[in-house]
Amino acid sequence: MSRPVIGLTTYAEETRFGLNDTFSAVLPLSYVHAVHSSGGRAVLVTPDDPDIDVLEGLDGIMFTGGSDVNPDLYGEPPHATTKVKPERDAAELLLMRAALAADLPLFGICRGMQLMCVAYGGRLHQHLPDVLGHHNHRPVSGPKFGEHPVRLSRGSRAASILGDAVIVNSFHHQGCADPGRLAPTGWCPEDNLIEVVEDPSKTFVVGVQWHPEDTTDFRLFAAFVEAARAHRNHVATRP
Repeated sequence: MSRPVIGLTTYAEETRFGLNDTFSAVLPLSYVHAVHSSGGRAVLVTPDDPDIDVLEGLDGIMFTGGSDVNPDLYGEPPHATTKVKPERDAAELLLMRAALAADLPLFGICRGMQLMCVAYGGRLHQHLPDVLGHHNHRPVSGPKFGEHPVRLSRGSRAASILGDAVIVNSFHHQGCADPGRLAPTGWCPEDNLIEVVEDPSKTFVVGVQWHPEDTTDFRLFAAFVEAARAHRNHVATRP
């Protein structure tokens, strides 16, 4: 049986290939590796020429990390540290809302979780050090990632996958202030920042604030790919 096809959103950035600078669609291969290691087949979804017809070939969609979400989308002026990609926001919100309407399995990572909160009517903290008083979620020196525990709500989808608590890696300066209509199901116990959101009314809609693709713990990816497989099988058996 063929693998479930998982769409991964991508960055649009100036990059260098050899001696040439060019505007490119790029994504760290760690996302692709995590999907492939979990039994899925990754395909990259670029932010140019957005249209919901891209979802027709997908069994699930992942919204990846990257730039800050535009605060215009939740009615706030930008913080001095906020750096946005409005074209990417517009393309991904279009796809996210269509995926939710179709109950397509959806997984958000870091920026992806933040975009989920905005899509569900919530808002973000634009610069966590101003709110929390520390840089632990995005270290300014030392290791690339911060590290901290996350406690998970019993009975949640995340807890069924990861247990009651997990140690996570972290690299973000924005965070979820209000999850909107999403259910928060994971928190950093050191500062109570929301780390996991879910929509229990959907087949699989989970967002996490950390970067599981840069670890060896792919349990979330495996659960997401399995949900995508079940979605594909359900669609195939419709009359």
